[in-house]
Amino acid sequence: MAGCLLHRVRDTGARVALALDVVRSEWEDGYRRFRDLSRDRVAGDRLSRQLEVVTDELRKRVGQTFTLEDLAEKYRAADEWVRDAVSEHAATPGWPRTLAIVQDAAFHLYQRGAVDYAP
Repeated sequence: MAGCLLHRVRDTGARVALALDVVRSEWEDGYRRFRDLSRDRVAGDRLSRQLEVVTDELRKRVGQTFTLEDLAEKYRAADEWVRDAVSEHAATPGWPRTLAIVQDAAFHLYQRGAVDYAP
């Protein structure tokens, strides 16, 4: 019985690690796309303002002390609050088209503050 429980715990840990790898890959891809789009000066200014708004909201929701798993948990429900924050504080023409990119870039950068962060 204990062996079964231990196996499930290991299996759950492996799934969490795999899920974190997948989500961190999404964040990295979003950050790469953010940088690519930001090469245009006008788009870069708009995207930077949106990134700042999302990062400020992340700071409020996650705080200064967090793990990657904590951050990934916030990411699962981020679509709505990210959309609300950007629409209220940094809406620019066409902003919904780049919202997912900005969201992923913000999480990518914010993860560096996690207590268990490793590149």
